[in-house]
Amino acid sequence: MWLLRSYRPCGRAPWAELRAWYAREPGRSLARAEGALLRAALEGVFGYHLLVVGACPAREALEGCAIRHRVVVDLDGTAGEAALQARSAALPLRADSVDAVVLAHALDFEPDPYEALREAERVLVPEGHLVVLGFNPLSLWGARWMLARSRGAPWCGRRLTVGRLHDWLSLLGFDVLATRRAFFRPPARGAGLMRRLGFLEGAGARAWPGLGAVYVVLARKRVIALTPVRPRWRPRRAFAPAGGLVEPTPRGLPRTGRGHAHAA
Repeated sequence: MWLLRSYRPCGRAPWAELRAWYAREPGRSLARAEGALLRAALEGVFGYHLLVVGACPAREALEGCAIRHRVVVDLDGTAGEAALQARSAALPLRADSVDAVVLAHALDFEPDPYEALREAERVLVPEGHLVVLGFNPLSLWGARWMLARSRGAPWCGRRLTVGRLHDWLSLLGFDVLATRRAFFRPPARGAGLMRRLGFLEGAGARAWPGLGAVYVVLARKRVIALTPVRPRWRPRRAFAPAGGLVEPTPRGLPRTGRGHAHAA
């Protein structure tokens, strides 16, 4: 479906718009569902350094992670608490230096999401974990995104299916450990209406679990085992076997005449 592959241009500060959208409905309710997904994904992730790229509205979800040193990447210069300003496809970090990376909607608003994934793979240590939080195009929210004309977040950018994300992760050398979806209510604005639609959460999880508004994919960077290659050449033997060839006479040596017999 070409609509799922298209990219809707955003305004000048999509990340600031997204953070402001999370402060009101339906973003506030969605943020709680995303927090539960992130807590479950980060529960078994350990290490020394955690990198958060994108807009993570449920910051309390990160508190349950065992990794205490965290660096937040500011993608557009509007996140005042961020310690690092960079692009998701060009992180100023050494290769194999981060134990876990959280891409919180970073792929949804990145013109080249595959390059952002490659950059996350580059900075991750072997056996490091990657957590991708994204909007699900195969949902009521995905239908709303396809029909939207606004250039404001979250109704701009790109929507990646879980299947395509799995394919890209496999190509980049990741093993997908878990995939979860959440939030089956439509994008209604009123807080009261969102509460009344709460029954859809249990019904959706049972009847149509793949149609949640958001998904979280947990993957681990695969370690490539090096297999020693035996040389195809064989060393030459120093001595000829018995009964083999006679050692040749060096023909280029000068003759001194000593011990040389002349014919009669």
